[in-house]
Amino acid sequence: MFSDLNAADFTGAVPFYETQFEIILGKITDCYKLMKKDIQELPNDENKIRDALLLNYLKNNQIRKKLGLLPWHFEREIQEDHSIGRTDIKVISANTFLMQEAYYVLECKRLDNTNVTGTSGLNAKYIENGIYRFISKYYSSYYRVNGMLGFIVEKLDISANIQNINKLLVDEFKGANTSSTMVQGNFIADFPDHYHSIHKDTDDNPLKIYHLMFDLHENIQR
Repeated sequence: MFSDLNAADFTGAVPFYETQFEIILGKITDCYKLMKKDIQELPNDENKIRDALLLNYLKNNQIRKKLGLLPWHFEREIQEDHSIGRTDIKVISANTFLMQEAYYVLECKRLDNTNVTGTSGLNAKYIENGIYRFISKYYSSYYRVNGMLGFIVEKLDISANIQNINKLLVDEFKGANTSSTMVQGNFIADFPDHYHSIHKDTDDNPLKIYHLMFDLHENIQR
């Protein structure tokens, strides 16, 4: 299968790579649930929360084996070869060894309950410094699917906040080239807080962004 991996023939393979990425996202969610239970105090810092998830779970050999994460390797703060971005988390699979551009990207962002409908709150930054990075090709999207992890650091109605982000996408951030605003997914059991949106990049090519909302407000140090 991997011997046929070629960007020129990619269109027909998109559903396969979406499904593969959904499996990965489900396992990352399992790691989040463990972290939420295990780590009682997390700093209110995007990179440190990411590192707690990555180093204690996604790169933990015992957990990787237990959760079936062995086919994938996770790296942090990696400079991309063919774009100017430094990815929060780069997800490498067997495909990457045959086609170096063939990997997934995860962008991490904090979210709180301050100025949730304004253009200077963390919801706006989630779009401007998150979603926009895929649209502008600051991050590459070889598979045409990538993801974002929203770290909820204050008590927040997640469903209502998704509508706030969607309103910002439609009214204030038209540069996101949104074809479909964030809608709830159904591929992670017992975890309703996962979504996806559809956009077009600067070359007018469609791409899908998955959004996992990890509620950590009870774990954040005060």
